[in-house]
Amino acid sequence: MNNKTNHTALLVMDMQHGIIADLPGKEGFLKLVSQAILKARKNDIPIIFVRVGFREKAPEISANNKLFSKAKERFTTISPKIFMQVDEMLAPREEDILVSKRRISAFTGSDLEVILRAKEIKHLVLAGVSTSGVVLSTLREAADKDYELTVLEDCCFDKDQEVHRVLVEKVFPSQASITKTDDWIIG
Repeated sequence: MNNKTNHTALLVMDMQHGIIADLPGKEGFLKLVSQAILKARKNDIPIIFVRVGFREKAPEISANNKLFSKAKERFTTISPKIFMQVDEMLAPREEDILVSKRRISAFTGSDLEVILRAKEIKHLVLAGVSTSGVVLSTLREAADKDYELTVLEDCCFDKDQEVHRVLVEKVFPSQASITKTDDWIIG
């Protein structure tokens, strides 16, 4: 393994049952994410699945949190275990790392940064749902923490395609390399 890949991790973010169950074009999208995961595995790059979730009755959700408070009833009607389960098409393996978070960014309310430090990760490759949510928030925070960043644009999804386009074409390039799964060159 070369120096570049042994300091790289693939973050697969919010690709869980409670978020992507009704995603339009889900099978095609998850096939691309599966290809990125396979590419990472072939190159001994750690895969970190980041999931958002809450305890029973979601006591972590404040009425002041506009996004989560609107969905709190939904969070309380589905088992946290089922909500947070990574989609079967992505099938995390025993060696993969599962991280739970409590907010939009992969760093907030999680132990992600501790894991990255322990594994001496300096380069994050991002895939996630949604581009304007977890990908944007994680990218901004990771850039502030001086991580090298790559965004797999075809492994990111946003319900608003124009927002996705603007982010990957105009906003993200100032802080990350943007590529597609087929073009992702490791090493």
